[in-house]
Amino acid sequence: MEFQTVHLFVFDTLSDWEPAFAVAGINNPAFQARPQRYRVRTVGLTTDRVRTMGGVTVLPDMGLDDLEPSRSAMLILPGGMTWDEGGNTEAVEMARNFLATGVPVAAICGATAGLARAGLLDGLQHTSNTPEYLKATNYEGAAYYLDQAAVTDGDLITAGGAAPLEFAREIFRRLDVYETATLDAWYGLFKTGDPAYFHALVEASTGGGS
Repeated sequence: MEFQTVHLFVFDTLSDWEPAFAVAGINNPAFQARPQRYRVRTVGLTTDRVRTMGGVTVLPDMGLDDLEPSRSAMLILPGGMTWDEGGNTEAVEMARNFLATGVPVAAICGATAGLARAGLLDGLQHTSNTPEYLKATNYEGAAYYLDQAAVTDGDLITAGGAAPLEFAREIFRRLDVYETATLDAWYGLFKTGDPAYFHALVEASTGGGS
């Protein structure tokens, strides 16, 4: 089976924890509805190494100039201080191209502010860290803001920085990574730590919960 590629944008100050659940779930075939359907590749502004907020060095698999929406299943934009400094505009324009061609974009925390500044949230339901955080960008989409951990509207997924689990859940749902019962058990396990959800996860993934 040929992999479909999910692209993770990486940059200096990237908030390590925000895309972690999503990336691990996509790359790990365990419990997946169609194992090895997807792979994650990192994409930077260039192929120069970057350093995350947690001090991890990442060497991007490719540069942004080589990314084509038609060859991607999704673009994931993590948060990080660079967004609040007005940076990553090239990634914002790539997100615009993705959305214009019907390829989903998932943005969390500071990345939502980057999209807001570019007007990409003006007509879509969305969320972020707080309404005030986005209002500071002077965007015109405040009427579409939802006070939820994560929101999906068409091809756009948004989440606040304190909601990496919910962010991952929306990504998994959009990409159809897990069956519904498996996804519910996965979320319950990591949200609550209740071992009953692990048993439910195993049961669902082996067909016992269908």
